[in-house]
Amino acid sequence: MINKVIFISILLCCSIISLISAQEIKTKNYFDDLSIKERKVIVEKGTERAWTGEYNKFFEKGLYVCRACNNPLYNSNSKFRSNCGWPSFDDEIKGAVIRIPDYSLGMKRVEICCSNCKGHLGHVFEGERLTEKNLRHCVNSVSIRFIAK
Repeated sequence: MINKVIFISILLCCSIISLISAQEIKTKNYFDDLSIKERKVIVEKGTERAWTGEYNKFFEKGLYVCRACNNPLYNSNSKFRSNCGWPSFDDEIKGAVIRIPDYSLGMKRVEICCSNCKGHLGHVFEGERLTEKNLRHCVNSVSIRFIAK
């Protein structure tokens, strides 16, 4: 009888610890460790100055992930030279990016955000005929991190 009580107590304690750990994971704020510059762009939906980003003229093979949460966003084979001053991609990893109508600055644009943490990445433009896919994801370098293959 005592062994059953001890066993049940241990199971109960383990369950409570699992619930607490799961809750901590759910409430982790992806933006806590960002620098001031990263926070201005990713959280406050700012834009880094054109031609200043570390990935603007960077064309190594690998993967680009969200700087805040490490969610995979773009493969390097979708990156292209658009000469717009920011890294440009004509395709995202399926389900990695969400699109949100943006009417700021007195115009209609489409904001792109990480589908996991909702951090601001930049904007997507259609119809420029820069690639076969006719899309340009104009992404702030400060919103992404590169992982070499």
